[in-house]
Amino acid sequence: MVGLEDAVMEIIINAGQSRSLCFEALHAARQGEMEEARNLLREADGYARQAHHMQTRLIEQDAGEARQPMTLIMVHAQDHLMNSLLARELSEEIIHLYQR
Repeated sequence: MVGLEDAVMEIIINAGQSRSLCFEALHAARQGEMEEARNLLREADGYARQAHHMQTRLIEQDAGEARQPMTLIMVHAQDHLMNSLLARELSEEIIHLYQR
């Protein structure tokens, strides 16, 4: 069983790193460095997967007998994850526009 505090921090850290890499990718694309932008997005995907994996573990625990309390920090972690996923999708679209 995963501890709530550790799980939340893992989600926040990995989602935040993913989001930061997305913005680095946008900056690289703006500079015309498309290969670097694609590499940064791939790296961002790895961090997003780690955050999503932890979220899935918490959901599985919650669906079982280890009900998870809904805390402000949990909501905060979910917010970080969703924002990073949105940043990833938008970054890819903007990079395609820069490529044109």
